[in-house]
Amino acid sequence: MTDPKTFYRELDALLATIRIEPSHGDLVPRVIEILTTTFGDKLHICNGRIYEQRGDEFVLVYPPNASSRWQKKLPVDSDVVRLVATHRSYIYDTPELNNALLAEPVTSPNASTAIWVHNQEKQWLIIFELMENWIREEISLFLNAVRTSLNYRLFTDIIGGSLQQAVEIQKSLLPKRSLIVEGYDIFGLSQPAELVGGDFYDYHDYEDGAFSVSIGDASGHGIPAALLVRDVVIGLRMGLAKEMRLLHTLRKLNTVIQRSTYSTNFVSLFIGEFEKDGHLFYVNAGHPGPILITADGDEELDATGITLGFLPEIRLSRSHALMPPGSVLVMFSDGIIERERENEQQFGIPRLKKLVRKNHKKTAKEICKIIFNEVFNFADRTTWEDDATVVVVKRLV
Repeated sequence: MTDPKTFYRELDALLATIRIEPSHGDLVPRVIEILTTTFGDKLHICNGRIYEQRGDEFVLVYPPNASSRWQKKLPVDSDVVRLVATHRSYIYDTPELNNALLAEPVTSPNASTAIWVHNQEKQWLIIFELMENWIREEISLFLNAVRTSLNYRLFTDIIGGSLQQAVEIQKSLLPKRSLIVEGYDIFGLSQPAELVGGDFYDYHDYEDGAFSVSIGDASGHGIPAALLVRDVVIGLRMGLAKEMRLLHTLRKLNTVIQRSTYSTNFVSLFIGEFEKDGHLFYVNAGHPGPILITADGDEELDATGITLGFLPEIRLSRSHALMPPGSVLVMFSDGIIERERENEQQFGIPRLKKLVRKNHKKTAKEICKIIFNEVFNFADRTTWEDDATVVVVKRLV
């Protein structure tokens, strides 16, 4: 075990380097070099390498002359990527996982560790091999501190003025990838009318096969709406732990919105809690009713209470729907159904229902993109006048 005082002093020096050292596009490789040369013996790590996400794969990009013993590409849906994406750092201490990182499997009990690093445009995996006598607590503490500092530096490097910061902050609140749940196919898209907007959606994974999806719309556009969205999304993430009561969380959130000093302070919100067997429990606080398409017809999941922020005390109720295999639930904001042609004709719910039913056998991603394309073309591809968001949840057969 490294002397604790020395350990933390050297860690602090490294974090300071990450914060202030000039970057010429090589910050991540530079950190790899420092970790390997300065901390390799102390942490028992070696052979640092970087994989950059390119489409559906993470591609080995560093070191330039990488050893042939390492995998050159790691699929996004592989176990090794999924684990570090979920936990943000991971130690591969089983032969199966460690060998998945190597071009040829080995029989010796080697181990590796990885951290997930990203900015608003790119995502990387940093992977080290672990030598004998490595200590889990040291590895986890040190590399998680480096990961946090690197992410913050990469975030601040890519953003400029205050408006651009608002844009990037709002992007950071939206899910960066679709939620993967056995038995379901899920995909969402959001298009602000201005640089920033008031629409949002989010996923909440309960890790037992159940999950929830939320979609909302803060009144207005621009920075005031975006600021309120930030508070709402953070409030939901804090309150929607599995053991928390949904209605209690929304009443608390209503109080937060009521006390808001922003020029916009009304938020429509739909939250659906999905179970493995297709049962859907939901609360709709004044949001356009999502459309549930089944083999037997369609159903609109209408409001179960008023929009959040109107009154200090609100009454909300929870309702229920059943999603049989093959059914499709489409959640959307009013920017979709209220988009108008020159003659003031709106896209409307009947047209949306017809479109979803026609394409219900396609994937959630395909359905989502078809809706956006059809709605955009409906108004002759003119600029979006309102924020537009669609989330599709499909129960697989």
